[in-house]
Amino acid sequence: MIKNNFDIGEEGWCSYDYHASIINDIRNIFILNTWEPRGGVNNSGYVWTDHRRWSTDVPENPISILPLIYYRRWENKGQIDLREAEVSVYLRGDNLRLFGAECYFWVIGPTRWHFKSQPLEISDGQWAGKPNRFTLKNDESLWNMSWAGLPPKPHSLDESLGHVSSYGFSFVGFSMEVDGRLSMDEFEIRPAS
Repeated sequence: MIKNNFDIGEEGWCSYDYHASIINDIRNIFILNTWEPRGGVNNSGYVWTDHRRWSTDVPENPISILPLIYYRRWENKGQIDLREAEVSVYLRGDNLRLFGAECYFWVIGPTRWHFKSQPLEISDGQWAGKPNRFTLKNDESLWNMSWAGLPPKPHSLDESLGHVSSYGFSFVGFSMEVDGRLSMDEFEIRPAS
């Protein structure tokens, strides 16, 4: 089981600033999320990020924003099998303007797939009474392949879900770049038994 309750820190969660990566001619600039020791669900710790730390990831199709991203290798962890895993998370927006975007969970293994069939609820200005809960079904019709590397080398959903090295949350479908603040608490993944 994977559990980030954020009681002692940001636990490796970052935002991806694609534009800064291109401007500075450096690959992959990630900005650590801010940790707050109180104010989360049941006044626990939580993490937050905002539009000053993310930008549109143009190579994604459709164009995406990756405000919450975690790479397992950052904490010396290997790939994990998430086929049919259950995910639970609280997401909160404060002055968050989505401009038509929906929020999705995604995985990379090594192809990025967004779980498009399960748009996630982001509560407005307070934590929701219950978390988002969903099962990562191994069915390509429920997902969207958004990125297959450079040069592109697409991998099936089954292979990607079976060898996940990174996961997170995205904004997709916006008419203008999403701005405001996004917070997360009590993130959990329970792999299928």
